[in-house]
Amino acid sequence: MMRIIFFAAGALAVVFGQQPANAYEAPWCAVISKGTGNAYWDCQYRSIEECRPNVLGGARGWCNPNPYFIAAPAEQKRSGKRHTRLQ
Repeated sequence: MMRIIFFAAGALAVVFGQQPANAYEAPWCAVISKGTGNAYWDCQYRSIEECRPNVLGGARGWCNPNPYFIAAPAEQKRSGKRHTRLQ
């Protein structure tokens, strides 16, 4: 009985603990006009330079910063200085 409980808890942790990889959520979007006021947001570009060819390649649209993109926090670098302790 105890094994079943541990197995179920492990399975639930695997299923609900993982977050989906959102490869389509990048900092830049190609907003492509579909006509009649409709637009398609293609948010897979890491820079505006990556986005531009997709908009200028015949599609009507523009590049826009992704309003839903949240950048990962920057790592804080530690200084290389070492302080000696006074006794």
